[in-house]
Amino acid sequence: MLLSIIYQDEYLVAINKPSGLLVHRSMLDKHETQFAVQLLRDQIGQHVFPVHRLDRPTSGVMVFALSADIARKLGEQFAAQLIEKTYLAIVRGYITDEGKIDHALKEKLDKISDKMVKQDKSAQHAVTLFKRLDKFELPFAVSKYASARYSLVQLAPKTGRKHQLRRHLAHINHPIVGDVAHGDGKHNSFVRQQFHFHQLALTCKSMLISHPVSEVPLYLRCELDTDMFDLLEKWQISHHQVERLNKL
Repeated sequence: MLLSIIYQDEYLVAINKPSGLLVHRSMLDKHETQFAVQLLRDQIGQHVFPVHRLDRPTSGVMVFALSADIARKLGEQFAAQLIEKTYLAIVRGYITDEGKIDHALKEKLDKISDKMVKQDKSAQHAVTLFKRLDKFELPFAVSKYASARYSLVQLAPKTGRKHQLRRHLAHINHPIVGDVAHGDGKHNSFVRQQFHFHQLALTCKSMLISHPVSEVPLYLRCELDTDMFDLLEKWQISHHQVERLNKL
């Protein structure tokens, strides 16, 4: 598998990570053989250092440092929440035009990978801004309603909690399509069967960071996830909206 590189210099490299690809080897899936770290290392011929998280089912902008020192500098930016990220998601229902989700999240720990982590942490402050970009109504009775409604949403997390966007959207009853952990099983099954969409409808579309050496603002942007774009096309998204998405 060749990864799509959206930016590279002598200090860092950014890719458009496909949905379903693990960033690095994990005890959670011992049978997986492909990881972004190894694929990218082999592709560019040098070691790479991931500096932030991007869940396996989430696609989009992923940044790697090319040295331990640069990884430390970039990591400090992420830890201080200085990075601006823009995500796109398809959610169930008609979400309001725009809003703010301010809802603390208790850290969810994995029994295997987090077994050494303190288990009784209090809920952490978490904030997400959202803006609806489009809405769709499909003539299918998925649950108790005569039609199925969805929204295309722009998301801006202001904190970086684990699974924050997925949990926040579920909290306001607009779960992300394809989310098997926090989503709506009936709607997930519907989009799989009717539209052959088999992933999480969440992508990190762009990221604004400060270059770790020059300190110049660096805007990293990727193409919209192919499967998400195909789904939106089937739902007859407008050409104007497509152009708008490409600029995010």
